[in-house]
Amino acid sequence: MIRVFLADDHLLVRDGLRRLVLDSNVMRVVGEASDGDSLLARLPEAQPEVLLLDITMPGPGFLELMQRIHGLMPSLRILVVSMHAEAQYAERALKAGAAGYVSKRQSAEELTNAIIRVFQGGTYVSSPEGERTRQVLAPPPAAPSPQSPHQLSGREFEILLLLSAGETITGIAKQLSLSPKTVSTYRLRVLKKLGLRSNADLIRFAMHNDLTS
Repeated sequence: MIRVFLADDHLLVRDGLRRLVLDSNVMRVVGEASDGDSLLARLPEAQPEVLLLDITMPGPGFLELMQRIHGLMPSLRILVVSMHAEAQYAERALKAGAAGYVSKRQSAEELTNAIIRVFQGGTYVSSPEGERTRQVLAPPPAAPSPQSPHQLSGREFEILLLLSAGETITGIAKQLSLSPKTVSTYRLRVLKKLGLRSNADLIRFAMHNDLTS
């Protein structure tokens, strides 16, 4: 039986994932968490083989959370399960160390296949577009088009997501363990790279690029 851990801040989503696991004859749930801190606290005792991880849970930012998970359990296979489009998120998730990326819009059958694939050591991305992303991770990327989120570094992308979700500079600084000055610097870099002027522009940009929940 594949030992699966569920990490998502929405109870309804965890309920659905739990039912999917229970309905299978090859998996069982060994733990659940609704935020990054509780996830990190519960993983060592649960000893899962596959972690189903939401990309925007409360707690440490996604990049930091991935690093800390790998520090705790280097061999753990992580399958990111997100509402966001693969085109914008899959590449970043795989580069951060995830074994796969599945949209919550996909079927239960596809999610089951993804869990089995990553457990067996493979990589899984759900859509054809996302699969192309997986296949071209190694070669150098093509030059990004103007106002593309692919221009941003991992931390800049994280700041973009939090700002577009309405978080304040102070709130982001606390969440990511950075100084407000550092967050402000990242914000200015994001605005400059994307050719934007304000947080309102950032929100519109995020909505246009399917980066909002």
